Amino acid sequence: MTVARGELVDLEVTRYYHCISRCVRRAFLCGEGFEHRKQWIEERMEALAKNFAVSVCGFAIMDNHLHVLVRLDPGVVAAWSSEEVVRRWIAVYPPRTLALDDEKVLRMWVAHQAKDSKNVQKLRERLQNLGWFMKALKEPLARLANKEDDCKGTFWESRYKSIAILDEEALLATCAYIDLNPVAAGIAATPETSKHTSVRQRVQHAKAEGKLVALKAAATALRRTEPRRKGQTPNHSESAAADVNWRQTLGRMEESHWLCPVEDLRRKVLGREGMIESFSLGSYLLLVDYTSRMFRAGKARVTSELRGIFERLGTSAEFWEHRLKKLFGKSRLLGNYFATSRERLQEIADRRGVHHVDNAVPLAATG
Repeated sequence: MTVARGELVDLEVTRYYHCISRCVRRAFLCGEGFEHRKQWIEERMEALAKNFAVSVCGFAIMDNHLHVLVRLDPGVVAAWSSEEVVRRWIAVYPPRTLALDDEKVLRMWVAHQAKDSKNVQKLRERLQNLGWFMKALKEPLARLANKEDDCKGTFWESRYKSIAILDEEALLATCAYIDLNPVAAGIAATPETSKHTSVRQRVQHAKAEGKLVALKAAATALRRTEPRRKGQTPNHSESAAADVNWRQTLGRMEESHWLCPVEDLRRKVLGREGMIESFSLGSYLLLVDYTSRMFRAGKARVTSELRGIFERLGTSAEFWEHRLKKLFGKSRLLGNYFATSRERLQEIADRRGVHHVDNAVPLAATG
């Protein structure tokens, strides 16, 4: 059943939303010779992430549809001055008559606009709104595509699908599902070669920053705690120091990227909010690689590192595999919520005053 956007987007329930938008009639308007439009979308998404109080946590741009996982950050926009609100808005929607390259003229124009408190408040609300973020992402791209095709009409389906993500495991499952869309579709062989996805963006950024070695070390960090020879005691203090070192290294690297950091290091090192505390980018890449191998017979193996990841999430390889196979087994996600426990879903149902809410992924019989 369709749920009104205003009722579904509730920051007291969750700040994370998985949005899916399809090309009209599911036509391959970003494929079959029009793959360059995917780059348009990716560049526009980066520009919006840098100016909206909306963090992009994951994305995949396919031939006929778009996935984007976002987090709404209302606390961020509240700290912006009136001038900053105006500057951010015109970075997204530049006025045609304003000379943006003339800093003196621009500064005077911004100062004048900032005096209109009602308009500034309107823009402040838009810059933290999910609907406006999706509108600002999709509408300019539709105009560019129509201009290229010398035609008029609808490019995207009128309403995008949004799914409220309710817990950590559901958040990671959604990230992996989005990043592995090209692999599941047979477009890419591995996650890191999947063009126009957040996982490739993260790996390419690490490469550009010269941090691939640190990233690989992070992905296999648990091995440092294992004895090198039978009967040898692992050096836990040395491992702990190494753990802090690579977490700081990767944390600084993620801070400099436009995507939302995977690990939330605010309590330990850095100021920018990430997605999950004590869950590194290296662990996420290991989890995504394992998940991609689940769908190839005999290729997936639960290592000690992965067992540690599943223990951290309070789940198991069996439950993880069940959820991801259910996700990839659907041609269209129908539920408006995604949780990994019945208790969490019941909380939402009680909050909405209904008997139950539909989950995007059916829970396992013993889940």
